[in-house]
Amino acid sequence: MRYTGRGQQARWAGWMHKLEQWMRWIATGLVIPMPLLLLYALAPAEIVMTTVAVLFVAHCVLRRDGGWLRQGWVAAAGLLWAQIVLASLLAGQGVTQAVMFMRYFVFVAALQNWVLSDPRTRRMLAWAYGAVAVWLVAGCWQQYLCGRNFMGYGRWEDGALLGPLWAPRAGQALVMTALPGLFPQVIDLARREGARGRVMAGALLLGLVVTMVLIAQRMPLLRLLLAMGLCSLLVPRLRAVAGAAVVAGAGAVALSPLLAPQAYHKLVLNFVTHMQGFADSPYGMLFIRAGVMIERHPWFGLGFDGFRHACPDPAYFHGLPWLGVSEGVHGAAVGCNMHPHNFYLLMGTMGGVPAMVLFAAFAACVLARAWRGLAAATATRDPQRLMLAVACVVVLWPLQSTSSFLTQPTGGWLFMILGWALACVPPASHLQSVRDRD
Repeated sequence: MRYTGRGQQARWAGWMHKLEQWMRWIATGLVIPMPLLLLYALAPAEIVMTTVAVLFVAHCVLRRDGGWLRQGWVAAAGLLWAQIVLASLLAGQGVTQAVMFMRYFVFVAALQNWVLSDPRTRRMLAWAYGAVAVWLVAGCWQQYLCGRNFMGYGRWEDGALLGPLWAPRAGQALVMTALPGLFPQVIDLARREGARGRVMAGALLLGLVVTMVLIAQRMPLLRLLLAMGLCSLLVPRLRAVAGAAVVAGAGAVALSPLLAPQAYHKLVLNFVTHMQGFADSPYGMLFIRAGVMIERHPWFGLGFDGFRHACPDPAYFHGLPWLGVSEGVHGAAVGCNMHPHNFYLLMGTMGGVPAMVLFAAFAACVLARAWRGLAAATATRDPQRLMLAVACVVVLWPLQSTSSFLTQPTGGWLFMILGWALACVPPASHLQSVRDRD
């Protein structure tokens, strides 16, 4: 009887091991093509994130492994989720969506502690990101030279290049794929002895900067320049190369009235107009409207996705005197959008000032862990990890205009990069990696 019992236990352990292997293989197979899904299949990308989160929870239950919960960023994310759920309950709308909001943070934990804990899997993902970045660059130049992309679309109505897409998302996608997919190769080239490597690195950076100028999306261009500046601080050999690329990019902007008039209008004329009259610009209207909402509901906001529901309400057609913005309608309902174009304002409108503070705490915890021990020497030895840490700074920087991470593709780009960056921190987490335990 004892032997039979031990045999059954061994068979059960074997089945459990095989089940966990299959679960991890499925999760890995779903995550690797995510950059392509975030270009062309947004609904499947959302399904992938949810499926991976569910598989990770099942894995943790089977292994009785909850040690990953003892992390600072997990605690901040949990409190943020609780605040959003409570705010939605009090507002009486969006409760189900608020409860499901946690899946994004579980997805990040799954990447950090399970799916991407293996360096080989991370290399595969880097190749996928790099291939998509090259595809985007090629598509942008094809549309610029031919007038239409392979789908038959021309430039967007505001002058932005679409690249190989049907909507103006090429700029954001190129930044999010080039930083982890191409920049590590640029750093490796810049580190080589002699001028050849630095010339090749400069050519790659110049190609990216000029492509971003032609795309004519302001915020992605600023994100790319911010990333190049951060890299130059930690990789001395990249400073001259990056500086030359920026100067050449400025030259491209100066020539854009002749080479790409739409890009010049979007990057220069439109930008100057917005800055001179920010309160009456589309972005200023959104900022003021979100500020009024947070001012009126400082403790619990308006619940999940509250900005979209409340934006047309005349109760929020006011200025912000404490910021020097006089009373006025500031676009009224015409100035509304589905989100306030800023992660922190989005959290504030959903859960009040506490949600903004908790999201800032979540961002600080992620950045602190991603940059842990990442000195100049480490950055040159591990450019992949450096670029992921830089990408975290770029996406979490508070003073920028962004899309909402409650929808795709923004949510996918954001939480993929956060989980990937956390997975690269040696060790991948404060726990032993799952692969080592297996």
